[in-house]
Amino acid sequence: MKNLITLLLTIVVGSPLWSQEAGNLSHTAPGMSFGDSSNLPVEKIGNDDLIGITVYDSPELTRAVRVNSDGDIRLPMLQRPIRAAGLYPSDLERAITTALIKGNVLVNPVVTVSMVEYRSRPIIVSGAVKNPLTFQATGTVTLLDAIARAGGLSEDAGSEILLSRHGSAGAPLFQRIPVNDLMAAESSSLNVELQGGEEIRVPEAGRIFVLGEVKKPGSFFIRDGSTSSVMKALALSEGLDKFPSHEAYIYRVEGGSAGRNEIPVDLKKIMKRKSPDVPLMANDILYVPSATGTRVSLGVLEATLGLGGALGAATIYATR
Repeated sequence: MKNLITLLLTIVVGSPLWSQEAGNLSHTAPGMSFGDSSNLPVEKIGNDDLIGITVYDSPELTRAVRVNSDGDIRLPMLQRPIRAAGLYPSDLERAITTALIKGNVLVNPVVTVSMVEYRSRPIIVSGAVKNPLTFQATGTVTLLDAIARAGGLSEDAGSEILLSRHGSAGAPLFQRIPVNDLMAAESSSLNVELQGGEEIRVPEAGRIFVLGEVKKPGSFFIRDGSTSSVMKALALSEGLDKFPSHEAYIYRVEGGSAGRNEIPVDLKKIMKRKSPDVPLMANDILYVPSATGTRVSLGVLEATLGLGGALGAATIYATR
């Protein structure tokens, strides 16, 4: 009888089916634990998760197994795979027990399944956060939890958060969540619970760029849906420098334009309240030349700001 069992084991282990699946198994020596998985909450098993299987008094079956892309696992001496994805560890224990009995491998097996590593529910946090990261959704994770794990919003964060996740039918769902409303206690309904598979992206706030004869040239953020204008931009840049021209220029990307359109602005009239202030849009460049009439090309301005693109055939818009 002992020789017969040895012969059967040799046939099964040497079969092509076993050889094909051997790469998915990580054998564990008798008495070796699967690490401290006590801190892992009990969740449904998913593809690519690593599970620890312990079969009492059967070291050849005790091992760590990675769930494959089909959601199955394979064990030695079993011809058919066992479905794991979508089951809790206790459910998988029963499924393995049944498979071992039906496969005439063991008469009364005692099976324990533990979670070693979750990989099936990644949450991606990217964009204007302090520490972009990807982590696994184990336990209860909310949108604010995910942002906190990423170190919180960075200083250049915009006024909304983009949340992408899978709907009940598998189709992607996109949601725009205002940052102020999310942070408000009365808007806790926006602090949705995450299940894994979500992507959270925080776009940067819109910026305007001010260059030329101003005291503090640079880029300035437009936050919380606020608007900007030529006068506000000059205030942010601490006013005009010593020898500014009376005419400034706004360079703006509009519609399907390949480059930026040039919009002349009469600074003298605006500052003397003889002409209305001119609104600025996100990514606008406000350029104030010197009084000498010398102007820097748009290409140089964009290179200074680290922006791509070129003016091309600029369309001129006169602002009255």
